[in-house]
Order: sequence, then structure tokens, then C-alpha cells
Amino acid sequence: MLFAAIADGAVAASPLWAGAFRPANEREELPVFSPLLHDERFALGLETIYEGYLLHYGRSRLFAPADDDVALLLGDTLLAHGLVRIAETGSVAAISDLAQLLALCAQGRADGRDGDGAAWAATATCLARGALDEPRAALRDDGNPSPLDRLARDVVGENAVGAALARHRSCIGC
Repeated sequence: MLFAAIADGAVAASPLWAGAFRPANEREELPVFSPLLHDERFALGLETIYEGYLLHYGRSRLFAPADDDVALLLGDTLLAHGLVRIAETGSVAAISDLAQLLALCAQGRADGRDGDGAAWAATATCLARGALDEPRAALRDDGNPSPLDRLARDVVGENAVGAALARHRSCIGC
């Protein structure tokens, strides 16, 4: 249901996106970071944003656009759809956390450094709950993802974070 909603939202935005679907047998309809959430209301928005992120920086689970321009535009569409879905929950704190996550990940990509997995995991575990400022600063200012990783593992446990990061690595290709 989660991935059908992501796909339906994209297709409703533009018929161009319908032509970008992976064949059904090549889709990977596995949630990555939503299993770490404390509040299920955020699941669809988070996975939609993550799918947009993958179109920019990794390998999409649902789509195989014909070229980089289409991938970029579809990724932007999904990022916007996900933020709208989060906004519909009424949580300004969640919007703020996700905006900071995307900015932090874009900065890391531009600087050529790792840490996006830890940032996604910690954001999912603490979405709209606070506790992210100092760990985010360590990644942003010092390039150190360890505080984010430690926070996520402390909140939801080693196994849950390990599984999410393994799925993330397979989508990002590193």
C-alpha cells in the first residue's frame, strides 16, 4: 500500500512519470527508514521523500527514468509530495527536521563525504521529537556521523538501524 501510494501520487502529478516505472519484477518495494519511525503518520511522507532522494543520489526502488533530467525532475516531484504529506500531519517540527535532513545530505554530497545513512536513520527515529540538533551539528560542522548513528541505535536498537542502513547502502550503491 505504501509504494502504491507513492506511485499513484507521482502519476497523478504527470503522465510522464508513469513511463518511468521499473518493470514490476524489478521494483523493490521495501521500506528503508519508515520502520524506524515512532509515529506511523509520517511513514508515507518519509518514504516518498526518500524515493525522491534516491532519484537524485542513488537507485530508485520504483522508477528507472530514461535520463538524468527526468530523474532529477521526478525526484523533485517526490520530495515535494513527501513534504506535503508530512505537512498534512500538522507537525511543523517534522517539516523542520526533514528540511534540515535534506540540507545536511545535500551539503555532505557536495563536500564528498559520507554520513547520509546515519542522518536518515536518526531523523526517522527522532522525527518531530527533538534531540537532533547536536548530532546534526557534528556531521554538518565536523563531518562526523557517529553521534547521529549512536542516537538512532540508542532509540530503536542495533538490529533495526543495521537493517535500515544495509537497505540504504544497497539503494545508494556504496
